[in-house]
Amino acid sequence: MLSPSAASRALCVDLHTHSTASDGALSPVDLVARAAAGGVTTLALTDHDTVAGVPEAQDAAVQAGIQLVAGVEISTQWERREIHVVGLGLGEHPVFSQGLAHQQAQRWRRAERIAGKLAKRGYPGAFEAVAADGQRAPGRAHFARWLVEQGAARDFRQVFKRFLGRNGDAWVRADWVSMAAAVRWIHLAGGVAVLAHPFAYDMTGAWRRRLCEAFVEAGGDGVEVVTGRTTPTQVRDGIGLALRHGLRASLGSDFHRDGSGLEPGRLLSLPDAVTPVWSQVQSATRPTDLSFRSQ
Repeated sequence: MLSPSAASRALCVDLHTHSTASDGALSPVDLVARAAAGGVTTLALTDHDTVAGVPEAQDAAVQAGIQLVAGVEISTQWERREIHVVGLGLGEHPVFSQGLAHQQAQRWRRAERIAGKLAKRGYPGAFEAVAADGQRAPGRAHFARWLVEQGAARDFRQVFKRFLGRNGDAWVRADWVSMAAAVRWIHLAGGVAVLAHPFAYDMTGAWRRRLCEAFVEAGGDGVEVVTGRTTPTQVRDGIGLALRHGLRASLGSDFHRDGSGLEPGRLLSLPDAVTPVWSQVQSATRPTDLSFRSQ
């Protein structure tokens, strides 16, 4: 049997990506094609607060000969901070569906308020531009793209610093659900709850440990030890978080678009010291058992 790290290398697992169903630049079909071309064998589509892209991605994955994991990335609120929880291996449940509907409604409300603030600062028409699709609830990335197109900033980094980050002119705090609620929804849908990119939050190591403690208390199952942006030092610290708090380890690129420096499946290997998140469902050599399934 392959060791956990050998399994992740041989199978090329990526359990965190985004499509146009939320704020990614590629359609679910194109995302699957991109991942397959890069050697990914098990891919999770984890769009923000929606699973709308999963059926399309699932069909494409069958054609591409790779395994599609039904996933989601739910925005939550903890200690006045926005924390993301990834759900993997999802099926169907009415409470889960109602929860995501709540999240989508929050996204629309936040979008209206962001657009209002931008209009007051000389950038009218933002809401109409980001809502033009009508099929997806706008996120901050949609506003960021529009602001770059308007010449308001050079790139996403500058947009978030000036407008959309916590200290930006158009910052709006959304009324997200608690971590415990998000974990409950994921479990009801038959999935596994994973704390997303723990090193992406602006917090000290002590606060990060508090976050993991709260996540475990909420019923969380795993933590992303390897992401597209983690350094070797952060991977080491991620191992510590997983072992200290009894969490299984996940890995995912968090791919959104070209030019981000990320690519599906292009990840450091999951270390041997941790237990992979897919072992919660089946053996370490079979992450494909995290596939989409009806309950």
